[in-house]
Amino acid sequence: MSGGEQEPRSYYVGVDVGTGSVRAALVDQKGVLVAFTEQPIKKWEPQFTHHEQSSEDIWAACCVVTKKVVQGIELNQIRGLGFDATCSLVVLDKQFHPLPVNHEGDSCRNIIMWLDHRAVSQVHRINETKHSVLRYVGGVMSVEMQAPKLLWLKENLRETCWDKAGHFFDLPDFLSWKATGVTTRSLCSLVCKWTYSAENGWDDSFWKTIGLEDLVADNYNKIGNQVLPPGVSLGNGLTPGAAKDLGLPVGIAVASSLIDAHAGGLGVIGADVRGHGLACEGQPMTSRLAVICGTSSCHMGISRDPIFVPGVWGPYFSAMVPGLWLNEGGQSVTGKLIDHMVQGHAAFSELQAKAAARCQSVYAYLNSHLDLIKKAQPVGFLTVDLHVWPDFHGNRSPLADLTLKGMFGTRHIIEAMVAAGHSVSTLFLCGGLSKNPLFVQMHADITGMPVVLSQEVESVLVGAAILGACASGDFASVQEAMARMSKVGKVVFPRHEDKRYYDKKYQVFLKLVEHQKEYAAIMKGD
Repeated sequence: MSGGEQEPRSYYVGVDVGTGSVRAALVDQKGVLVAFTEQPIKKWEPQFTHHEQSSEDIWAACCVVTKKVVQGIELNQIRGLGFDATCSLVVLDKQFHPLPVNHEGDSCRNIIMWLDHRAVSQVHRINETKHSVLRYVGGVMSVEMQAPKLLWLKENLRETCWDKAGHFFDLPDFLSWKATGVTTRSLCSLVCKWTYSAENGWDDSFWKTIGLEDLVADNYNKIGNQVLPPGVSLGNGLTPGAAKDLGLPVGIAVASSLIDAHAGGLGVIGADVRGHGLACEGQPMTSRLAVICGTSSCHMGISRDPIFVPGVWGPYFSAMVPGLWLNEGGQSVTGKLIDHMVQGHAAFSELQAKAAARCQSVYAYLNSHLDLIKKAQPVGFLTVDLHVWPDFHGNRSPLADLTLKGMFGTRHIIEAMVAAGHSVSTLFLCGGLSKNPLFVQMHADITGMPVVLSQEVESVLVGAAILGACASGDFASVQEAMARMSKVGKVVFPRHEDKRYYDKKYQVFLKLVEHQKEYAAIMKGD
């Protein structure tokens, strides 16, 4: 696979564990994706708002995909391995065996998924404390973070899970432990989802206040008391057992991990944009906003100094790009909602048949159908009399309100970030929805900003591979690896002639927020 190059290529393996599958890619030192494969993973929903997975099933899938992507490659050319995953909670006992996170006592299901909302009561109580650590999550903790889930386990599964637990891992850290035998946690996971401070470590008073003082008592051994920034080489590299499982050489560098959305940000936000006529050319990286559009949408903004944005997570120091602060906005289950709306329609079977007849995906077929019916106007004008509040799973940012259920959300988040002190001129999109040209064009038109798409559409996997590249020592810094391995593929500019229309649609969107709150107040009244 050297392609006639004068010197051997170096390769890095990136493994990404998403909501429904594990994916792996082999990426070279220039950021070219050489091989890719995917393996589905199991999910359980034993009751409403409870979503569970199996760490053993996920690791097995990691082994399958990694072996596939390195087939035909000289193993001595593989220099490093990087993992990213959803911020799901993995529970193991003191011997590292799975423990049940369910009332059924099924220890196979030992992961509470990131989108699980069972801990609503617990997160309300945590937020009522008004503890100072909440300042770093936009003022309000999300039910998707780990503290409320831990509290739920203690209060609901004390004997079968909590008392037996030896280790609570964020899923990315579980994977790096499986690969290296090292329990060191990634700064990304602990800072973003566990209230850890890069400057001050754990805050004893928080855990004692919310009723989890037992985590403090053992010096945080169960949730992590050794922490490294993303991309740092762990331990002695890949253990013999993990090397056999994964089909990789013993001892190759394994990087401290990232949450999946943050890997996507790492894979796109540092690209060289010269020659594309973008406002962010010649400006610092802080003028860029990475939007990772998968099952949910995550909006990653970076700054040199900490910026506190109400309703937006962070600021987190060095959680994605070393030395820079990160703010993370988001919209819960946006991608899943689109699937739900399309698949739940009465005409879905007909749509499937027509798309199959054209050898198209259902979304490619729908986009072509919209082009047919839009006539002379842009597609967005078809919704002139249709206004929908898009948060079916509660609003993550910038309102941080679980009770608000309903494409203007990205603009809403950007405005909140800019009002707080961010300066954003360009969007960098990646993830599954970024492959949909209509989705991308609408983001450009509604925000009024150009959208940069990567040369490699699997930017999350490139981000994971960048971690492996950094751990290998082949690059002097994460920033150098980002600049060398991230490439601009396409730039989509906004159609400014439609600005007035989208401004009016946005005003309606903001009214929908006000009205929802008014309705709630009416129903709560006497």
